[in-house]
Amino acid sequence: MSSRFTLYYWPIPFRAQFARYLLAYRGVEWEEPGMDALIELYQAPINEQPMPFMAAPFLHDAEADLWLSQAPAITSYLGGHLQLMPGTPEKDALTLKVICDCIDVLQELTLNCGAAMWDDDNWAEFVGSRFVRWLEIFEVLGAHHGLKADDGTLLGTSEPGVADLVCAALWVTICDKLPELEGLIAEHAPNTLALSKRMGALPQIASLRAEQQKNWGNLWCEGEIEKSLRTVLANWEHKPDRA
Repeated sequence: MSSRFTLYYWPIPFRAQFARYLLAYRGVEWEEPGMDALIELYQAPINEQPMPFMAAPFLHDAEADLWLSQAPAITSYLGGHLQLMPGTPEKDALTLKVICDCIDVLQELTLNCGAAMWDDDNWAEFVGSRFVRWLEIFEVLGAHHGLKADDGTLLGTSEPGVADLVCAALWVTICDKLPELEGLIAEHAPNTLALSKRMGALPQIASLRAEQQKNWGNLWCEGEIEKSLRTVLANWEHKPDRA
């Protein structure tokens, strides 16, 4: 029997990682048919796509006959289906805010998905200002809801939910694939990182991470932007006056 959910994305742990973490956490099997199927959908005329979309990820829920694009829409939809949303208007809105913040961090770390390339100067400016600010945003949000290094959740929910899983999908993946950044994350968002690592160590999530490492190695976002990012990280990590 085929899986209810089919996720179309490149073989990298980038924007689709949020959906993967939710599905893995609940033990829900899903299919990822690979690049050829994604490219076929992407290249189809808009009026021939099952749902008009610009870019991956793309989700098909066969049972509901629903197609979705846009990572925040996919993540919040799966969160509701998997009963991982907090369930109040206030906390649900905060959850969406966290999803969008995570997407914004990815956008900024890739200079709008490769619209430009990193060099030592623009990296130093970013990592010492906006990146630190992002870390503080997550850390203070968690502090407002009682998050501690060894206990609690990002939004103060009694059980982990979408906010915690997408937070882990962001920061654990960055630490796995861009380990030069872990020290800075630990310095400015220690409780956020501890929460992320607790979630990342859960057996179902750890299994996903191990499988991705086996299949994809250290790829993160791929392409020229990843090359430029790895170059500036190699230079930056050895600077004694780094951020």
